[in-house]
Amino acid sequence: MTELVAKNDDFDPYAVDDGSRRLWNRNYILVMTANFLLFFSLYNLMPVLPIYLADECHAGKDVIGEVMSGFIITALMIRPFSGYIVDSFPRKKVLLVCYGAFVVMNIGYVVFSTVLAIAIVRVLQGFAFGSTSVSNSTVAIDVLPSCRRSEGIGYYGISNNLAMAIGPSVALALYHSVPDIQIVFSVPLISALLGFLCVTVVKNKPRAIVKDAMPLSFDRFFLTCAIPEGLTLITFAFASATLTTYLAIYGKQELGIYSESGIYFLVMAAGLILSRVTTNQWVRKGYIVRNVKAGMLLVTAGFLIFNELHDDFSFYLSAFIIGLGYGTMCPSYQSMFINMAPNSRRGTANSSYLTSWDVGAGLGICSAGYIAEHTSYHTVYRICFGLCIVGGIIYYLYTSKHFTRLKIR
Repeated sequence: MTELVAKNDDFDPYAVDDGSRRLWNRNYILVMTANFLLFFSLYNLMPVLPIYLADECHAGKDVIGEVMSGFIITALMIRPFSGYIVDSFPRKKVLLVCYGAFVVMNIGYVVFSTVLAIAIVRVLQGFAFGSTSVSNSTVAIDVLPSCRRSEGIGYYGISNNLAMAIGPSVALALYHSVPDIQIVFSVPLISALLGFLCVTVVKNKPRAIVKDAMPLSFDRFFLTCAIPEGLTLITFAFASATLTTYLAIYGKQELGIYSESGIYFLVMAAGLILSRVTTNQWVRKGYIVRNVKAGMLLVTAGFLIFNELHDDFSFYLSAFIIGLGYGTMCPSYQSMFINMAPNSRRGTANSSYLTSWDVGAGLGICSAGYIAEHTSYHTVYRICFGLCIVGGIIYYLYTSKHFTRLKIR
């Protein structure tokens, strides 16, 4: 059965036939743009919200951690079910409903100003974001030519990186220059609305709904054969989410810097984008395991520099190296999950990758607030460095061999 799936992988009944094998087709560009606007909205809020909660709402570090982690916990809860829904119902309709809900939740930041209200909005928006990111990326895979899918996944990730580069920088600049916080929170709302408009005009080939393809079980919601891959990914997701979420408040409270945090995100994104462009050809040639190993090594080195060297040059160098590392590692890691599943379970494979990432991110965001409250954010980032070492060793000794043994394409 495995051989049959592997041989027929080039035939994809769900893909849009545009008469060519062009990577940059109209639908792919639209979905990629929608993804950029989705993540711009996310990253635009991420560095500003902890500072706003601390300065304007007088929330403690532990409370900030709880508010920020509510989003990722609910995103994590919905991921596995999103994969099942995306595989069981028309994908574009699912995407429109989920993206629309994400837009509506963004209104809450403009309207409400209390810790409790913002916490509730974060929780609800987590559900919307978790399902939107799964459905959007699955539609993106659908509209890609099967022979260029791994390459397309890499370029698709660049939209995330551009959002990471621009979103936090714009947010921090507005927060320190615009007196009205509602204007600051209106930017992610407008971004999300534009992204929703993009997906409304995407043409996705109608697909036959698979009924009773397999019994309802845990494997229907999570790709159980990829559990070792997911567990290893958690360690690096922990480090990434912690760095992204708390860098601005860490810089302000412990390093005494403000604008440098925005520049840090720009430098990190430059590394991410450079790695996506230069390593995509390696992914296309099948060097998935090698890419992940190289990326993990770079991320670990970047966190070492970030923690131990405190001059300006080392600060920005760590950003560039960490960006290079995640940009090299993440597209290949996502391809690992997809290459372990048949086309009919593409949504489940995609949500399994994102669920694994969310577990690590949720653990990082939630625990970092408590750890920082009793120690410091610097201690939190030392823990991130240690987890990267552990994850890299596990991947080198076991996970990479596990993937090579079980992949079907």
